Amino acid sequence: MSTGRVWKYGDDVNTDVIFPGRHTYALMTPEEMAGHAMEDLDPEFAKAVKPGDVVVAGKNFGCGSSREQAAACLRAAGVKAVVAKSFARIYFRNAINLGLAVLQCEEAADVLSSGDPVDVDFSAGTITSGARVFKFFPLPESVIGIVQAGGLIEYTKKKLGL
Repeated sequence: MSTGRVWKYGDDVNTDVIFPGRHTYALMTPEEMAGHAMEDLDPEFAKAVKPGDVVVAGKNFGCGSSREQAAACLRAAGVKAVVAKSFARIYFRNAINLGLAVLQCEEAADVLSSGDPVDVDFSAGTITSGARVFKFFPLPESVIGIVQAGGLIEYTKKKLGL
């Protein structure tokens, strides 16, 4: 398990602030997309986020449009997981398809603060920060496989031996 740190946000973080709409139709590599992650909500995020960091938010994370870039940019930035009280349904599905773990844990969303150290264990269903341990429903093996493979397409290729 590697330790990351928390980036904390509130309720109703929409896809336009996760990945600004003005960049939606520009042809970008994942690395270029990562450079615009959260820029309208937190201009420091893209510059300072590190692999293994975790985004923590309130209710309805990922509301708004169905664009996949909102999940892709966080994964490309190295975000290990998004922990929230709840997710917009289409964002939840897009995130899993693109290999970004999305974890529902109200207690962690209430207690954790920006900058807190954090470890996430997908199989055990735990989020650990110092002496605090929060439980979430452990991810199924297939979802862990999708996250580890980098998304559903890569996971499927691996399963098919392609």
